[in-house]
Amino acid sequence: MTETVIGAVTETAAGAVTVTPARENPGPSGAPGTGLSRLADDDLELLLLIRHFELTLLRLYGRGELNGTTHTCLGQEYVPVALRPLLGPADFVFSNHRGHGHYLARFGDAHGLLAEIMGREGAVCGGVGGSQHIHRDRYLSTGVQGESLPVAAGVALHLRRGGAGALACVYIGDGTWGEGAVYEALNLAALWGLPLLVVVENNGIAQSTPTGAHLAGSIAGRAAAFGIDHHLVVSADVNEIRPALAPLVARVREGRPLVAEFRTHRLGPHSKGDDTRPPAQVRAARAHDWYARYAHDHPGHFHPSDERVRARVEEIAAEVAARPPSRWSPCA
Repeated sequence: MTETVIGAVTETAAGAVTVTPARENPGPSGAPGTGLSRLADDDLELLLLIRHFELTLLRLYGRGELNGTTHTCLGQEYVPVALRPLLGPADFVFSNHRGHGHYLARFGDAHGLLAEIMGREGAVCGGVGGSQHIHRDRYLSTGVQGESLPVAAGVALHLRRGGAGALACVYIGDGTWGEGAVYEALNLAALWGLPLLVVVENNGIAQSTPTGAHLAGSIAGRAAAFGIDHHLVVSADVNEIRPALAPLVARVREGRPLVAEFRTHRLGPHSKGDDTRPPAQVRAARAHDWYARYAHDHPGHFHPSDERVRARVEEIAAEVAARPPSRWSPCA
């Protein structure tokens, strides 16, 4: 079992992990108070697309133009963006209830996703999946916590037998580690050498329960119990995260499962309005937000792109809202 960390510590051998608290070192480039490196244009465009898509959803709900619920990934957009070029079309991606960013990083299809959520023509799943349940090609999302992991392990077994180097990537949160299905899947992944990449978006809170109140030990320790490699990401800098993950993802393709844990921050509420966190925690999340920090560090790059993408998302929302309702039928 190998333990690696981006930013706060360097790669160490099994059982020899030393983490220096952030207050005792200058921190990684992705930490508050330090600069973010300049992004490639396509990475910034994708980050901004996800950000403005999510903000638009909240506005639509606030105006009563959407029904049901939605869970935004505000503050966590950089996770799927960093992974985007590391995952190929032959790979399977399993997402969760907070999965709009995962879908947009995979397909860039804001029109189809918004039409799905609004129940309009052109919807990805005919308007019957809504915000949480999307199926397209080798992508599947579900709102049931932990459900995707054993399915992803089964797909990874299929890929190991004839997938020519493809892998199954599954996104889960810190709260999902209370589900027994997680451990059954990890057990099989380790025993059978499955090409399974488990991406943990650890935002420190499971709906309204802080991680410290529901998770004994650590995610790294639980991965170690199965002899599975664990990689901790504390940076929000895409240019720092991606090259560090690339060789580890390559090893996953060879049958070495990996738990990649991102220590991230959720800016918005759990769903569209239920945020029970103390104000200090919300302020801390905002202090880590890549959006404001990148605007500060690279204003000449950020502002023109931000204005352009914001306008594009507004146009998409207006165009999709004007479409007639989806007429999908199981008998069609």
